[in-house]
Amino acid sequence: MSPLWLLTLLLALSQALPFEQKGFWDFTLDDGLLMMNDEEASGSDTTSGVPDLDSLTPTFSAMCPFGCHCHLRVVQCSDLGLKTVPKEISPDTTLLDLQNNDISELRKDDFKGLQHLYALVLVNNKISKIHEKAFSPLRKLQKLYISKNHLVEIPPNLPSSLVELRIHDNRIRKVPKGVFSGLRNMNCIEMGGNPLENSGFEPGAFDGLKLNYLRISEAKLTGIPKDLPETLNELHLDHNKIQAIELEDLLRYSKLYRLGLGHNQIRMIENGSLSFLPTLRELHLDNNKLSRVPAGLPDLKLLQVVYLHSNNITKVGINDFCPIGFGVKRAYYNGISLFNNPVPYWEVQPATFRCVTDRLAIQFGNYKK
Repeated sequence: MSPLWLLTLLLALSQALPFEQKGFWDFTLDDGLLMMNDEEASGSDTTSGVPDLDSLTPTFSAMCPFGCHCHLRVVQCSDLGLKTVPKEISPDTTLLDLQNNDISELRKDDFKGLQHLYALVLVNNKISKIHEKAFSPLRKLQKLYISKNHLVEIPPNLPSSLVELRIHDNRIRKVPKGVFSGLRNMNCIEMGGNPLENSGFEPGAFDGLKLNYLRISEAKLTGIPKDLPETLNELHLDHNKIQAIELEDLLRYSKLYRLGLGHNQIRMIENGSLSFLPTLRELHLDNNKLSRVPAGLPDLKLLQVVYLHSNNITKVGINDFCPIGFGVKRAYYNGISLFNNPVPYWEVQPATFRCVTDRLAIQFGNYKK
């Protein structure tokens, strides 16, 4: 893979919204859903923007670890079977790619002198131990990708400059209070694929964070955590064991634009629960055990996409989606999925979807007992 190509993609990603993971090293394995681009959804921090272009000008340093490719301050050492972080990395390196190796430990001086590093990629190694001062030299680090390793805890003393942390598919069971202390610039955390239960989050674990995006999918949650940052625009809790949404579960998340709760075991959504989400644009409740369309959807004036497929819904009422009267809803639906439900769709009244942009936006049928 060309280092120049990697750098180009890095620059493209650095200008994206914190929850738009369409390009460079998308390790979340997102479900490919369309991302929102309206200005209200950005919520991006001015400190999380583009790296200093002057720092990305060509370097003529002769330092390059054996077997690696070095160009334009990008050092690519992936897929080399490395056991440790290589030496002789140029101090002006901006991007260090160490993914797909056999590194098991990050030592105190592994990143010594790399004060200009912007992105560090350690995905798919065997890291189980990180020295408490391993990241101390990385004063400008904004992106840390350390997914698919053997970590049992969040690394200590993360750089205060960090904007994006991807630590999914590890062995983390606990998120202690203070582990994110001082991370004022952080706006995106991906921590799915860890055996986290609700009890694993200590009270105040996310204190001080102003996140836009948080994913805790493929964990062991049985309910919606109640102590997450209030600033969230996107919350993804797919592939857990959540059974119900109670009245105050969503109380503090009034800024959500997208809520992902697909592939859970949700049977009940208490009336009034969704009223705390006035800015919600997209709601994923597919692959659950709902027997009816959740109450309160017509009151969500900005809601545009609802995924309800693969549930146990047997009836769709004429006012389940759209408000009564005109001019109430500010944004029409452009996607409603109801397929793979035992709904006799020929009995559904056409007026049920009077606030949908196009009939092709409605997906019915294909139910098998």
